[in-house]
Amino acid sequence: MAQRDYYEILGVSKSASADEIKKAYRRAAVESHPDRGGDEAKFKEVNEAYEVLKDPGKRQRYDQFGHAGVGGNPAGGGFDFGSARNVNFDFGDLGLGDIFSSFFGGGPSAANAQPGRGHDVETRVEIDFSEAVFGTEVDIKLTLEDVCAHCKGSTAEPGYEMKTCSTCGGSGQVVHVTRTVFGNIQQASICPVCKGSGKVPEKECSVCHGKGTQAKSQSITLKVPAGVDDGATIRLREHGEAVAGGKKGDLYVNIRVKPHKHFTREGDLILSDEHIDMVLATMGGEIEVATVDGPVRMKIPAGTQSQSDFKLSGHGVPHLRGGTRGAHIVTIIVDTPTKLNKAQQELLKQFAESSDTKGKKGFWR
Repeated sequence: MAQRDYYEILGVSKSASADEIKKAYRRAAVESHPDRGGDEAKFKEVNEAYEVLKDPGKRQRYDQFGHAGVGGNPAGGGFDFGSARNVNFDFGDLGLGDIFSSFFGGGPSAANAQPGRGHDVETRVEIDFSEAVFGTEVDIKLTLEDVCAHCKGSTAEPGYEMKTCSTCGGSGQVVHVTRTVFGNIQQASICPVCKGSGKVPEKECSVCHGKGTQAKSQSITLKVPAGVDDGATIRLREHGEAVAGGKKGDLYVNIRVKPHKHFTREGDLILSDEHIDMVLATMGGEIEVATVDGPVRMKIPAGTQSQSDFKLSGHGVPHLRGGTRGAHIVTIIVDTPTKLNKAQQELLKQFAESSDTKGKKGFWR
């Protein structure tokens, strides 16, 4: 079964702003939540759409490549949300997460709080045309938040323990009571001191000051596969920024391929032009053609016309999935001489007369 368009699921246009997408998600999530009589499959679908469209990088890849660009597949999508009731909501800073807690009986706590995840990072590398064809390795140097070497990410100074958070009493959440015309409303939110863990260090790490991470210069080796195209994005899992107590984010590397002075590319085809004179075009022969594999001899049949295409099989771009390569298409351009001496002019006149070409448009047709 084909997957539905993510914009259609949320009921927004492809030009919708991030704020419009977030508002549409909130509305759709409330309407489809199973605990309010909604359809669980639709609820998962709404969250899957929002997970992609809320992220600028994922949204860009989805707009360019569709579901294939974000790991989607018709058999069940590229996301694993588990049970619909365990989805982590992203309601920004408007307090709607707390409202959902009051509706559905849930709330953050030290017992069920999930560890955080570091930020994803995006960068760009530039490679040569031939490196894109045959693949290469690129060293990427970045300064990223990494696990603090002093406290090993614990946030506590070595030799000190973690203690119960005094702000939330170890529950990982704080409760706020708001008076309204309908009575007092309680809203629970993640504790701002312990970030939902229920624990704080007896003494903060003297290096990272309780953050659990520190900025470090890193060198990452990226293996660029043969056949990669300009504009492609390679994802390196858990090579992004670190966060205390959680997994690292991902690193997204955008590939830019430098133009070649002789070759252009269309999919798995490499294209180039070769100029020959009219004598070779008429009589036929062989020429040496430059390819990404080096010089190749190519036959020119007698009577070749300008703009004729010739295919050199197996000299194009390798398919990303491996196995075979595309072709190199050579377009022949026949150059017409612009300056002839008297002897050459006389020979052409004799040819014209012997070929009985009077009244015709040209010698060769």
